[in-house]
Order: sequence, then structure tokens, then C-alpha cells
Amino acid sequence: MSKSQYEAAKKQYAVLGVDTEKAIRDLQKISISMHCWQGDDVGGFENDLGATGGIQTTGNYPGKARTPEELMADIDKALSLIPGKHRINLHACYAIFEDGKKVDRDKIEPRHFKKWVEFAKKRGLGIDFNPTFFSHPLADGLTLSSEDPRVRAFWVKHGIQCLKIAEYFGKELKTPCAINFWAPDGLKDEPSDRLGPRRRMADSLDKIFKYKYDKKLVIPTFESKLFGIGVESYTVNSHEFVMGYAQKKGILALLDMGHFHISENVADKISSFLMTFGKVAFHISRPVRWDSDHVIRIDDAVSAAAHEIVRMDPKNFIVALDYFDASINRIAAWVLGMRNMQKALLQAMLEPFGTLKALQDARQYTEQLVLQEELKAYPWQAVWEEFCARAKMPANEAWMAEVLKYERDVLSQRA
Repeated sequence: MSKSQYEAAKKQYAVLGVDTEKAIRDLQKISISMHCWQGDDVGGFENDLGATGGIQTTGNYPGKARTPEELMADIDKALSLIPGKHRINLHACYAIFEDGKKVDRDKIEPRHFKKWVEFAKKRGLGIDFNPTFFSHPLADGLTLSSEDPRVRAFWVKHGIQCLKIAEYFGKELKTPCAINFWAPDGLKDEPSDRLGPRRRMADSLDKIFKYKYDKKLVIPTFESKLFGIGVESYTVNSHEFVMGYAQKKGILALLDMGHFHISENVADKISSFLMTFGKVAFHISRPVRWDSDHVIRIDDAVSAAAHEIVRMDPKNFIVALDYFDASINRIAAWVLGMRNMQKALLQAMLEPFGTLKALQDARQYTEQLVLQEELKAYPWQAVWEEFCARAKMPANEAWMAEVLKYERDVLSQRA
């Protein structure tokens, strides 16, 4: 689109009281946390066994990152095609053992993430973090809620070490590190005792959070899930349990769009979370019939979530992407998902929220419905193209040519 088309869109939105220049400035300020595990199918650098324990990636598209250097190069390529300044999100299983001496997860330390900090510093990126309670011999369905005290003790130590690593990230990069606790604990068939595992989970988390982490550097979040592979009948960290524990402990409960029943409107939960916790931690993913973590599209669910984020002020949100698709080019999966989230946020920023709210409050529901629908045809694409032009980025599918060139030159060379 030409500059004149943006100017025309600017005037059209101005009639509604929407400032497109402000929308562009506001979108430039939003940092989305990009998940490293899309680049290697949640493999990590501990071994070559891949993801297990309720985590499953489908597909075998060639070019998967196999080393820290390859994964970092792929992240670089993806970020070069995404407007704005963002963050990266790491799992504990991505520790880098420079001396070749691997340690188990209960003994990982900040020094094992030194290369990640160097990588982030050079690029001006923040880092978010996650303990890895899966893909391990001691993750056999139950971890922090295990009936075996030795297993629980191992994972408690892992959680404490991860808090120390999150502190390290926050201190070194001078931006708070959000650390998300998600454990896939649960049972395949109908349980006899639902209370016991939850009591053990709460006790383990209490022990982890006895560590006096610096609250200016670390933002702990706790994630719920409806069900998982191999734990179809009962998950310890249900929505209700997580909400109650997080509120009691003074940490954030985290919403993941794929961790609820497919018929639930996750966007509808956001306002309640904001009222309860004062801040919302949010994983954007796309379930297809179940928590399948497809690359996000600008579908109704993502659009509704983006509108809620903008209406309630993005400063009140920690937004991260969470999906892993091994059936398509992994770089493209990152770029498409990140850009789709930005587009959804921009569309929300171009909404005349004050006008729509006034119509709702006045019970002028017909007028509200008409305006909501007509807005869908407004020229938001012209504003997106202007946003990309200012970032010196392609605004349309032209970015895919760069990805395909990288695939030919780099990814295809990986055995």
C-alpha cells in the first residue's frame, strides 16, 4: 500500500476518534515473549531423546535446531522479520553446559545460562523462564505431587534453582524475568484420591517459594491445565486449584488459551484475572479439538484476547506465545505467530473503545453491534503496513522469501 492509502486510513479512523499514530507508537512498545522451544520441538540440550511426559510434537520438517548455536541463529533470523523489540522465553532444559559437564536439573545454576544472557544482551532482549517438569526419568506422571518424597525433593530443588536463574536473568538484563511454573502432574484414569496429590503439590510449591527471591527481578506465575496426554482423567493443577493457590501465595495465575475446554471463551476470563491479581500472565496458543499448540491465526479467540489486552492496558499483561509445530518450517512458525499477535493487537488498538463502551452503558445495543461489525472492514491493513515500513520490515508475505532462502542456505545443511 502507498503512503496515500495510510493517510486515507488515518483520516477514516480519525472520524471515529481513533489516532492511528498513537496506535503505531503503542504497538512499538509491546514486547511479546517468543518461546525458544518452537525451534527444536521442545528438545532442549540435555540429551537427544526429545520431549516426553505429556509433551508431544508432531511432524518432522527438516532443519530442526540441534545445538545452542543453531537455535540462537534461528531465533536471530525470526526476530529479523518481526517488527519491534521482543523477549525470548527459555525452558530449564535449554541449559548450556560449556565445559561438557552436564548436571541434573536439581543442580543447574545461572552459569549454565551465561551464553543466553550474552545473546540477549547483544540484542537488547529480555528473558523469561520456565522450570522443566517433563522429559526426565523422574517425571513419570507425578513430579511435585508425587507420593515419593525423594521425587518431590528433587523437583523442589529444581524449582528453587530455577528461581535463582530467573533472578540472574533479571539482574543481568535489567528487566524482570517472568518464571512460569507448569507441571503436567495427573492421572490417566479416574482417581480415588483427588485431594492428596493437590496437598502434596501445594506443599512442594510452598517449599520452593520459601526461597527469598528478589521480587523486583522475578515475577512467578503458576499455570493450570484441563487435561494432558497420559493424564486425561485428572490434572493436579486444575484451574480452580491454581487460582486458589496463586491468590493465597501472592503470585500470578497464568492463563493458557489451550488449557481449557474447547468451548470456553478464554478471553472472558481475563477481566476476572485482572481484578483478582492486578496483572495477567497470558500464553497465546491455538488448540484444535485439544491442547494441540498449533501456530496462532488471527481467529476469533486470538482477536478477542487481543481486544481484552488492549482495553485493559497492555502494561497490565505479560504476553507470551506457546506452540510447537514440527510439520512446517519452524522459522516461519515463529514469524507468523508473532506477527499475527501484533496484527491482532493493532486491530484492537484501532477500536474506538470509548464509543463502544458508551453505547453499551447506554444500552444502545443495536448501534454497538453495527459499529462492532462495520469496524471489521476498516483499513487496519494500511496502518499495519505503515507500522512495518517504519520498522523497515516487509508488511506482507514477502518475508517468507527470506525464510525460504535461509532454509536453502542453512536449514537444508542440517542432517
